[in-house]
Amino acid sequence: MDSHKRSLGFISLAFLFITCSSAEFLIQQVTEGKGTENNSYYNVEANLGKLTRAFREERPSSKIVTIAGYSVIKGRFEPYESSVFEAAGYRWRLVLYVIGNKNDGGAGHISLYVRMEETESLPYGWEVNVDLKLFVHNPKTHKYLTVTDGTVKRYNAAKKEWGFGKLISLSIFENTNNGYIVQDTCSFGAEILIVKPAEIQEKVTFISNPPHNVFTWKILRFSSLEDKFYYSADFLVGDRYWRLGFNPKGDGDGRPHALPLFLFAQGFKENAVATNTWGAVNLRLKNQRNSNHRQLYSAAWYPIRSDYGVGVNNIILLSDLKDPSKGYLVNDAIIFEAEMVKVSVTNIVSV
Repeated sequence: MDSHKRSLGFISLAFLFITCSSAEFLIQQVTEGKGTENNSYYNVEANLGKLTRAFREERPSSKIVTIAGYSVIKGRFEPYESSVFEAAGYRWRLVLYVIGNKNDGGAGHISLYVRMEETESLPYGWEVNVDLKLFVHNPKTHKYLTVTDGTVKRYNAAKKEWGFGKLISLSIFENTNNGYIVQDTCSFGAEILIVKPAEIQEKVTFISNPPHNVFTWKILRFSSLEDKFYYSADFLVGDRYWRLGFNPKGDGDGRPHALPLFLFAQGFKENAVATNTWGAVNLRLKNQRNSNHRQLYSAAWYPIRSDYGVGVNNIILLSDLKDPSKGYLVNDAIIFEAEMVKVSVTNIVSV
């Protein structure tokens, strides 16, 4: 008789139901008699990241396995392998150790892994990066314990299985007061998010003293202006159009004693990337007789929408403006100037 003859032991897991995607299965497991030695196929490398655990109400999006009859398999060293399921365009399988995977430091814990299946059709040198979260349901709180280590799992031909040897300690899990096992039933889950490296990026650049950055606006017949906002023509600096605006009777806390001046962001030039835009400007009321200009600095993020203005309510007191000796109002005209000292430009470029 062949001395290498192997005997088969049949372990019937009666009343063990696995619920997945609304289907129920009665599992009957057949194993080869190898004593208590763990199969090296499940020798998974220890995770280097530090595990974090938190509760959430939402169910896992990729897979849920429910075991109705935990007491039947309690204490068994053999792993339970789920049916194959599809998530994020690939095929996977959950692998559960109810007394922990000793080869992954999981003794005294529940160990849970996600194995990639049916990889034969993938191209040579394939690699799939996964943000992996594993779950333990707590029916008592109607929440899921969510376990992750914050690292991206790199699946490839040499490494098709990732998970956590210390998903949850058995002392916590099997304590009925904690609510993980209810009526001899417990559930586990997985959420698989593919991390595809970005090929392009949005790059924001700040340009100091951009071309054509000085705009001059002369307002005639100042004394006849009404109590409302007046706006200049649009001017282009960077990738965006801008305009100046003011109310000759004052605005905000400067009304009615001071003259305001604001810079307004408008639309974008053709083919520009529309984002918030940084605008830093020297706002000036020019002195028409000497270089004693009134100047105030303003800087802000301007939103994408048009007609958002930032500026000052008091670039000059109206009494000083109307004083002929000051030189700001000459022949019933004033001159505003905007010097754009820094603007942001956004481009989409390769990484």
